[in-house]
Amino acid sequence: MRKFWFTALALLTSFGLIGFSPKAESAGVHGDYVEARTASVFAGACHYNGELTTTGRDAVMAWRVTSGEWNGVDLAGVRFVAVVSADDNLSNGSVARRSEIVINDGATHIQAAAVIDLLKSKYAASLGRIAFVRSAPVSFDHEGKSYSVSAAGVASLDIEAMPNDLCCKMPSMVWYSPLVPVENRKVGYTRNALYAGNTVSDTWQRSGENSAFYGSFSL
Repeated sequence: MRKFWFTALALLTSFGLIGFSPKAESAGVHGDYVEARTASVFAGACHYNGELTTTGRDAVMAWRVTSGEWNGVDLAGVRFVAVVSADDNLSNGSVARRSEIVINDGATHIQAAAVIDLLKSKYAASLGRIAFVRSAPVSFDHEGKSYSVSAAGVASLDIEAMPNDLCCKMPSMVWYSPLVPVENRKVGYTRNALYAGNTVSDTWQRSGENSAFYGSFSL
């Protein structure tokens, strides 16, 4: 029943049947962000060119709100994940995209609606068409420079910092930008990234590569 409610919520917000007053859309929403792509974002030129046309079409994106409101709704503590897929490398800004959203099951219906409105308002170009919204347990652990994210039954991330922050010392080897604006952006080493669903793409898994970005977000 809860899964059905979230699917209905996505449809209603898409058609504007559930909305919010534009009087104060944001009161400073802040938090942590991490993403992993199906292509190395920090690599040698040959490796980058070898992947550019064959992969890099999928990503898992994760947010943890630490403080702030959206349209008067307090989102502190809410965690959500987006799985995005396209028919070409995600660096191609003109390619059509589709996404699946997972919101932690501790969020209220009002908080979930606010999250969908936030995503559609701020990240529409990155997410494309939101094909499915679901509620599930979502964990987001950030300790030091390590990130561990799990959206039960859908996706997971295990990311750590690159040794010696090489992405900052060798910026010419960073070939992509994060899919959303990120403050203090760093490249992360992907110990494991997984999409276990089949809603927006086939199941995929990547590991052992510099395919992640992490940092903070502020809206």
